[in-house]
Amino acid sequence: MACRVQRRISLRRKLHLLRALANSNSLKGKRGSIPKSSIVYIYKLKVALESIKREYENILKDVEEKNKEEVVKVEKVKGGGRFVVRIKCEKGGEKLVPILEAFEEMGVNVENAKVSCEGGFRMEAIVGVAEQDQTVVDVTHITEALLKAIATTTQ
Repeated sequence: MACRVQRRISLRRKLHLLRALANSNSLKGKRGSIPKSSIVYIYKLKVALESIKREYENILKDVEEKNKEEVVKVEKVKGGGRFVVRIKCEKGGEKLVPILEAFEEMGVNVENAKVSCEGGFRMEAIVGVAEQDQTVVDVTHITEALLKAIATTTQ
């Protein structure tokens, strides 16, 4: 007899906890609705978890794509034939030599350069163009030549 009472008390505690966790609005007499609302609550949690997983995977894909992109930014400095060149590439391959060879082929002099290989290849350089070549060399010409030089190193 005491065993039945203990079971009943234990069952009531468990149902009370389940009702509290599932935010069930069921009355005390309707024990069948508590498990139903709990199942609905668990299903909603499962759907929310799946949407969070999808969002997380999309964020990871975006980050990987940004890291893989080869970025070459060239800006013309006012008052002369100078350009600021910023290059950001993924790690791997020897990129510095082909980039410097591309500068040499264009007839551009590297006046100042900073190169880093931590977390990928990064280069920031100030390049100057001779006065007679200023009309031939522009931002798009430099950008295309550098992208071609970088592409040859990744192949």
